[in-house]
Amino acid sequence: MKTLSIKVYGMSCAVCASHVKKTFENGGAEDVSVNFATGNVTFRIDEKTEKKLPQIFRHVEKLGYTVARTDLPKAPVAFYKTNLFRFLFCACFTLPLLLHMVWPDSFLANPYLQFLLSLPVYLTGVISFGKPAARSLLNRMPDMNVLILLGATAAYVYSLTGLFLYAGHAHHYLFFESAASIITLILAGRCIEEKVVEKTSSSIADLVGLQKTTARKILFNRKAEKTVTVDNSQLQVGDRVLVNAGDQVPTDGCIVWGEASVNEAMLTGESEAIYKHTGDTLTGGTLLESGTVKMRVTAVGRDTALAHIIELVELAQNEKTTLQQLADRISAVFVPVVLLIAFATFCVWRLLLAAPFVHALMYGISVAVIACPCAMGLATPLALMVGMGRAAKNGILIKGMRPLEACTRIRQIAFDKTGTLTTGEPVITAFASLENREDELKSFAVALEKHSSHPIARCITKSWQDAAPVEMASVAEIRGKGISGLTAEGAAIFIGAAHALDEAPPLPGHSLYVTCNQKVVGWIDLKEEVRPEAKEVIEQLKRLHIRPVIISGDQESKCQTVARKLGIETVYAGQTPEQKPAVLKALMRTAPTAMVGDGINDAPALATAHLGISLSDATRIAMQQADMLLLDASLKRLPLALGLGKHTFITIKENLFWAFIYNVIAIPVAACGFLTPAVAAASMALSDVFLLANSMRLKFKKVIPDRG
Repeated sequence: MKTLSIKVYGMSCAVCASHVKKTFENGGAEDVSVNFATGNVTFRIDEKTEKKLPQIFRHVEKLGYTVARTDLPKAPVAFYKTNLFRFLFCACFTLPLLLHMVWPDSFLANPYLQFLLSLPVYLTGVISFGKPAARSLLNRMPDMNVLILLGATAAYVYSLTGLFLYAGHAHHYLFFESAASIITLILAGRCIEEKVVEKTSSSIADLVGLQKTTARKILFNRKAEKTVTVDNSQLQVGDRVLVNAGDQVPTDGCIVWGEASVNEAMLTGESEAIYKHTGDTLTGGTLLESGTVKMRVTAVGRDTALAHIIELVELAQNEKTTLQQLADRISAVFVPVVLLIAFATFCVWRLLLAAPFVHALMYGISVAVIACPCAMGLATPLALMVGMGRAAKNGILIKGMRPLEACTRIRQIAFDKTGTLTTGEPVITAFASLENREDELKSFAVALEKHSSHPIARCITKSWQDAAPVEMASVAEIRGKGISGLTAEGAAIFIGAAHALDEAPPLPGHSLYVTCNQKVVGWIDLKEEVRPEAKEVIEQLKRLHIRPVIISGDQESKCQTVARKLGIETVYAGQTPEQKPAVLKALMRTAPTAMVGDGINDAPALATAHLGISLSDATRIAMQQADMLLLDASLKRLPLALGLGKHTFITIKENLFWAFIYNVIAIPVAACGFLTPAVAAASMALSDVFLLANSMRLKFKKVIPDRG
């Protein structure tokens, strides 16, 4: 199965999303997720279904939507076709219509003038809502456009009837202003909705904008190098690129010449520049503040780190809570139910309560107009776009809805020690060869450790880079124990902790032991520094009533030393990768527990925890298993990540609550005759605006309590 993502434009509510989802499912797609606010549609298909995609797209376009490729920008829309233009156009005619209610004896009260003023507004409403309403009815899935058009048409046709059949008493039948107000206010609501949705997704739009830039590609000839300016989309892996001070790094790469200070704020949320030199990596979208470098391109297009970040955030925005799935199911049957309630309202007022026909009609129209399935559909995507956008800007990636819900419950966090609570950059403090063959010890250690990305491996290979490694026939990393391999001559060598040895070492108490054919040939002692931000982060977690715990494969003494420095009371030392999940499960039975780790040995525990959190400099498998990624490779964003996750989920629940309550209260109020159609239309528009405003609070909301 292949996972694909496309854009579908033209969706305006949850019912529209339901139409699109059913079309894809009927075509054979699986796990279809539709976000009508962003237009993102993700789905899984097999090879057989992939061949039917053009047919599925045609069916979607028959529903009135536009299918577009995600790698192309949205085609610009002519201003006269936008909701803003239509609103301004309608407002010019609706305002004089409403003024006659203030000056009833003025020329504005003329019935024929009211007819002429309302006609352009009604025709605009038919153009805006008529086509999608007709398509939804033909597909037997009526949407919000049906309610809007029905309410406006009922008021308009009734007014026409009074104007031409009861000319002498026309003022008793004229509701042209109601028809015009419904259309104008709904268009106003959609304009506001579009604007705020645009703002809520601005963080992702900023990241997307960073993908598009130019590059100084280096061309080689026999005499000299020369540079040509090209679009970064034309770069290929292996190309050489010149990047000067003030330039945006065009794509991911590795410095092959020069040094520079790089601002990685877009990736980590930190504005402080990082010094980089030959051999260091550069991430596309970051900014060179000073210096000049030549880089070799290592990834382009969708393979870059920035593209991966955007993809993760967009996929997370498409996920839905159980509550939102319930809201979507309600939205799917919402319009038919509202139409029945509106018709029942008219019948009760007219037949049972003997109300005048015009009053019964207005009450029925008010019910149809005030109902708002859009609010239920917008509740989750709006909060997600704001929350995920703020997280991404602060160097935090949250992979979906499950982590958000978990953030509200976490009461314990288990930390790995090496590379997580410590800097991950240990230094060799001492070493010795038992047979006084120091060169052999270094040769064995470097030959094995150069095949690992673990911080200890980086330390050894960097410290002993002058050592000549033996030629290896095979190498295997054993999670939580060490690295073993066979030399080209058939000798079995190993480097790892004491607990991984078959027999107790002759000199216990050292960090690592090197063996050849199961015989210890030497030992290495390492020392790690505690991360400078770790103590403050632990204190913040305690203020949040979250208990910190250490689960490490390292020695008891080393773990206790770190624990004392940080004020952590509970320590589980000497744990193998197989034991870590068991310890974690025991903790999870006492309280919801998160795990923070960075190594291959942490991957099983990260997958087991209620919430797995990893750092950006972690091993790839740890990053894949984690539910959250902290992109600045430090712990200082951890409290913010938990707070944002928690408050985003709370905002989703608040939005859904208000969306449900609004409809539960508004429909009976309208049915009881307390609202005119115009007021109902304004109320419906304001319900969306309320949810938008509630979601926007996430951009500025304090999600971490103050000290004290």
